[in-house]
Amino acid sequence: MSKNTVDFWFDPACPFAWCTSRWIKEVEQVRDIEVVWHLISLGVVNEGRELDPGYRKHIDGTWGPIRVVAAAAAQAGPEILGDLYTAIGTRTHDAGFKGDADERKRIIAEALASVGLSEELLIAWDSDEYDQSLRESTQAAQDLVGSDVGTPVVGLNGVGFFGPVITRVPRGELAGELFDAAVTLGNYPHFFELKRSRTEDPSATAEG
Repeated sequence: MSKNTVDFWFDPACPFAWCTSRWIKEVEQVRDIEVVWHLISLGVVNEGRELDPGYRKHIDGTWGPIRVVAAAAAQAGPEILGDLYTAIGTRTHDAGFKGDADERKRIIAEALASVGLSEELLIAWDSDEYDQSLRESTQAAQDLVGSDVGTPVVGLNGVGFFGPVITRVPRGELAGELFDAAVTLGNYPHFFELKRSRTEDPSATAEG
């Protein structure tokens, strides 16, 4: 059986992307897959859109963290993205982070240090130096799935989808079975969409 490739686009601020990414990490334990991590910016995705003021404030706040992650990838190579994403996500999403921008900077500095990178990368927080690379990476995701989606975007053997959107992380063989089902759907060239209303918020630490 050939190895399945997974291209995973994430914004570190998105709790849905975080849940789906932890599923993919579970799949790595039970299936032979190769995962490549990419950035998709919620700030870029939502440029020019009319948003609820509260959500607009949240979206505006996503620029700083993802710029730092983009700077890290530029310095250390894109291979750092997976480990850095895990380091940030466990300190924010899993920990139920509710702090302000200064506290978030402190946490991201910790995450950078945990993967051997300098907190000097935080200078990218308020810089537009990496915005073009974020636009290009976001566009690559949208080229696969269209522009009317959010995060995460997952490419399975070159076929892209928005999602899967999950609110709990399947573990062990169940994670593998769900992945097999997703690959099966992706391999059918005329499959496009499967959706239902969501009734709960995402949590990567709650029991599934």
